[in-house]
Amino acid sequence: MKLLSFLFTIATLSTAFSASAAEVNVAKSKVIWKGSKIIGSFHTGEVKVQSAKIDYKDGAPVSGQVVVDMTSIVNKDLTDKKMNQKLIGHLKSDDFFGVEKYKTATLDLEKIQKASDKFYLLTGKLTIKGKALPVTLKAEVKKETKSEQVVQVAFNFDRTKYDIKYGSGSFFTDLGDKMISDEVQMNVELHIKK
Repeated sequence: MKLLSFLFTIATLSTAFSASAAEVNVAKSKVIWKGSKIIGSFHTGEVKVQSAKIDYKDGAPVSGQVVVDMTSIVNKDLTDKKMNQKLIGHLKSDDFFGVEKYKTATLDLEKIQKASDKFYLLTGKLTIKGKALPVTLKAEVKKETKSEQVVQVAFNFDRTKYDIKYGSGSFFTDLGDKMISDEVQMNVELHIKK
């Protein structure tokens, strides 16, 4: 009986060590966005990470999730307060991200594969405005200390695939210099605690 109890304890501990989730410091983590007009100007800003986790198995990352608070979107380049508020109000409206209804956007990492010492290949789904589409991304370990690992995931997404068609030359004509690029640049920086 004691032998069975001992074996059960060992098996339980083995499972606990082989599968775990790393804590992500959401206060230090951030998401930077950049949207551009076809001709000339662009805007950039940040969105807060609401929650994040990275699942590990046998010491290696295998999956994870990043949830972004879309109500927190801010602009960083417009110094005129009135123009800044106007832009953010428009981005939060149904023309763009419809944050009253869709308060979060989610990056579900269904598979994480190590490509080299500093790079990982990520496959999963990006959900914006309630629409989930498959993505394949690359993550880079930018910094590593005894207490944390800083990982960066830089990618573009086509906003029109998430029903964000405002100012898109793919759907409207005669927009002139008001035409906005379909591609939105994203830079996700995660501070993962060791």
